Amino acid sequence: MLNPTNLLLLLSFFAVRTVYAAFGYSTSGSTITIDAGSSNTLVIKVNNQSCDITSLVYRGAEYQYQSTYSHIASGLGSATVSVTQSGSYIKVTCVTSTLTHYYVVKSGDSTVYMATYTTAEPSVGELRYIARLNRSLLPNGIEGSYTDLGSSTVEGSDVFRASDGKTYSKFYSSVRHIDDQVHYVSGTDVVISMVIPNPTSYETSSGGPFHRDINSDRGASYHALYYYMNSGHAQTESWRMGLHGPYAMVFSRSGVPSKTLDVSFFGDLGVQGWVGTSGRGTVSGTVSGVSSSYQRVVHWYNSAAQYWAYASSSGSFTSPPMKAGTYTMKLYRDEFEVASQSVTIGGGGSVTSNIASQEAAVTPLWSIGELDGQPGGFQNADLQEHMHPSDTRMSSWSAKTYT
Repeated sequence: MLNPTNLLLLLSFFAVRTVYAAFGYSTSGSTITIDAGSSNTLVIKVNNQSCDITSLVYRGAEYQYQSTYSHIASGLGSATVSVTQSGSYIKVTCVTSTLTHYYVVKSGDSTVYMATYTTAEPSVGELRYIARLNRSLLPNGIEGSYTDLGSSTVEGSDVFRASDGKTYSKFYSSVRHIDDQVHYVSGTDVVISMVIPNPTSYETSSGGPFHRDINSDRGASYHALYYYMNSGHAQTESWRMGLHGPYAMVFSRSGVPSKTLDVSFFGDLGVQGWVGTSGRGTVSGTVSGVSSSYQRVVHWYNSAAQYWAYASSSGSFTSPPMKAGTYTMKLYRDEFEVASQSVTIGGGGSVTSNIASQEAAVTPLWSIGELDGQPGGFQNADLQEHMHPSDTRMSSWSAKTYT
């Protein structure tokens, strides 16, 4: 039989669980508190003056780094922040003169959904979301970006060498956008993932399918998890303005979430810049003239949007749902451009546009690797993306004999 003290403790425990399981929000002073009402509890806090996330409590543990918070760019500084609830969704809207950022929490879902609408690039020159997370609880990530292991800098202030000669940089966490839909950090019984649910979440970013930027950085103080939309790190085309995303920070106990995260509900939330299915169309067709032994990538772009798709083994492809307009359409053999043409798509429609290699047939006298726009075939090509040339894991260059 329970004695009164134990009964009181038991009732208190269930009372706390009930509070954490109730979907809703409250405002106190400068803090908006949102409870996702999920079985694996998630409670977040947003500063209603700055739009910073100041707390991320998942299953009772605080995963937000407390000295610096999570935010767009390096922080908006100040914004007009409002919160509304509509059925199963709570939306926080942060407005500045050139940017509107959204946080959305869905009832029963341990996820912070986001989208960012811009009319100008932030003054710091980087349109990114950075989640600054508790490093001690989230020690695992992309090994090449463990900059806390560095004891000296190799070049600039972003590449570090450890005492064993290995090199680390936040830039070594990058993955080509065409392949980068989920990246994450983790700890014991927790995974926090940044999900960019293609096919359209990169449409207002810049750089094309092979562009890459920082995904994570385990520094001395916190473990940063990023989503880069536009940046000047390796700018190859003009920045695009409009709605970036949606994207999401997903909390789970194990495993990695699907890259096909459903974000269609954003269309019901009054999000600025949202383009629904009636304003989109698709392009289908077949590629030819490029061997199926290569990756065959089709890329569409104009000043307002960009999209891409891999061709199947048979050469067929279908584009993501694209905003209506006229696009440059390119074909790549791996990353080497072999064809370009134009295509126009209307809202709610679909068109067929086959594309064939326009490359002249040549017989090289000699070659190193393949003519595919990538460094394969060169010494250390498999290491170049994730470590510095001075890294001790790099093989030494020496004279070679080619036939």
